Amino acid sequence: MSNQRSTTRDERFTHGLEVLKRVDGEAGQRVLDSLADINPELGHQVVAWAFGEMYDRPQLAPRDRQLVTLGMLTALGGCEAQLDVHVNAALNVGLTPEQITEALLHSAVYCGIPKALNATFVAKKVFTERGLLPLERQPAHGTPVASA
Repeated sequence: MSNQRSTTRDERFTHGLEVLKRVDGEAGQRVLDSLADINPELGHQVVAWAFGEMYDRPQLAPRDRQLVTLGMLTALGGCEAQLDVHVNAALNVGLTPEQITEALLHSAVYCGIPKALNATFVAKKVFTERGLLPLERQPAHGTPVASA
């Protein structure tokens, strides 16, 4: 959280918008825009509370927050639109595509293969849009790597 505690509704929103833009870039603004005609208060709360108050807490680095978020959205299932935003955010805060896919692979153990597949297909879409495919193939644990 910033050193200066925001006190008014407008100040909390302004601070949250700065955090949102730093993390989610254009994707966060698209979410806000999509709520403007149906539920602008939900958009305000996402910005002011979720990003301005919660996301900006110093106890976890942004990359760690994104790993947690990817895991939770995968576990919930049915959150593909939010996963799209947060896969982009994970890349924006320094996670590599390989780290993201490893986290999604790991989620299969705890969330189930169907949910891990759905999340991985969202990541594939984002990586494709950002020109990040194909990823380097890593050998499976215990698989010998052929020497040249």
